[in-house]
Amino acid sequence: MPDFDVLVIGSGPGGQKAAIAAAKLGRRAAVVERPDTVGGVSIHSGTIPSKTLREAVLYLTGLNQRDLYGQSYRLKEDITVADLTARTQHVVSREVDVVRSQLSRNQVALLSGTGRFVDDHTVAVRDARGQERLLTASHIVIATGTRPARPASVEFDDVTIMDSDSILNMERVPRSMVIVGAGVIGMEYASMFAALGSKITVVEQREGMLDFCDAEIVEALRYHLRDLAVTFRFGETVAAVERHARGTLTVLESGKKIAADAVMYSAGRQGLTDELDLERAGLTADKRGRIAVDEHYRTAVPHIYAVGDVIGFPALAATSMEQGRTAAYHACGEPVHGLQDLQPIGIYTIPEVSFIGRTEDQLTDELVPFEVGVSRYRELARGQIIGDAHGMLKLLVSPDDRRLLGVHCFGTGATELIHIGHAVMGCGGTVDYLVDAVFNYPTLAESYKVAALDVTNKIRQIDRMAD
Repeated sequence: MPDFDVLVIGSGPGGQKAAIAAAKLGRRAAVVERPDTVGGVSIHSGTIPSKTLREAVLYLTGLNQRDLYGQSYRLKEDITVADLTARTQHVVSREVDVVRSQLSRNQVALLSGTGRFVDDHTVAVRDARGQERLLTASHIVIATGTRPARPASVEFDDVTIMDSDSILNMERVPRSMVIVGAGVIGMEYASMFAALGSKITVVEQREGMLDFCDAEIVEALRYHLRDLAVTFRFGETVAAVERHARGTLTVLESGKKIAADAVMYSAGRQGLTDELDLERAGLTADKRGRIAVDEHYRTAVPHIYAVGDVIGFPALAATSMEQGRTAAYHACGEPVHGLQDLQPIGIYTIPEVSFIGRTEDQLTDELVPFEVGVSRYRELARGQIIGDAHGMLKLLVSPDDRRLLGVHCFGTGATELIHIGHAVMGCGGTVDYLVDAVFNYPTLAESYKVAALDVTNKIRQIDRMAD
């Protein structure tokens, strides 16, 4: 008889939810994790620290209050790294306690150490002293996550040349910084350090940023970041980064040179699979360390599953949790609906960006007719109260059946607001529900009613023309 019904390698959002779901179904479950990283990358160097850092930046700089109290408004004049990390350390330690408590409460064994395959049913767990013990399981879930990818041509020293992990341990807030890569992580850190007063230059080899987002929303974010003195260098590739006594010199292939205190690389992420001995289980990973899975998150070996960032896109904590639960249900023979096609995307820049459904460009390419309804925070009483004059909500609506095709939000609370549209779309509702619904006043949620009225008035005008 195997030691466990379900053995999970990794305790991040995906692994944690897989183990707990299996335990709730009455199975013997265990999680393998290093003693200092319970909760995985998400809690220790990813989602939780970066979002907490953002909250600390917003609070200490008083950035969101400047429309009300003037551009010179600051809550604290000289913000140190210690100011920023105090809040992060507090939240991380609390979150680790929550994870430990949930695993313990559900009688999931937490095995301290690192795991590697011996065969397709056996995992060797090595503890901090280097001692190994062999554990067998009917089903195994790989949830090892990722680490920042580091180009071989760059000499990282984690002080002046950093990635998104080492930036959390920096010694001081840099006066200037080059951020290489205008993806989600790059743009989140660019906006945070720009808010702190650092002079930021973003270098991106593509011609734009966040190209999966709505173009109008991206333009609004770019305008807002330029207002914080962020410089963008699109269509540029980094040839070399030189370390000097007074900082760094980033040399671009076009010949431009950028002097800065520090450089942060945000060049994608690499799956943490190189020490798993996958071949012993009959598995392989691609060059980015990712493992291929089917719609049930099964690998090429049917009783071994993989979930979370290690399987690639969308690589979000929210989707990883659902993947873990879905994989555990499938492994335990429990009926499961699987992930919905509608997935919200949240980007924690300053201000936030969030959307669900399709963009204007996607609908245009697919020849799907749509009408647009817009609400601007500055026209809402709540927007005036909180001092957000830039925020906006956009609804994309089918003029034929009046269903929502996409919801795009930019501004304070965007990642929360998006779920109203999410619920309406998920339940197959129409824009008429939003027109007729009563929203608390004053709220930002009221933006749905304003945008819904805007779009229905446009549709009515077109219908009248046709009469």
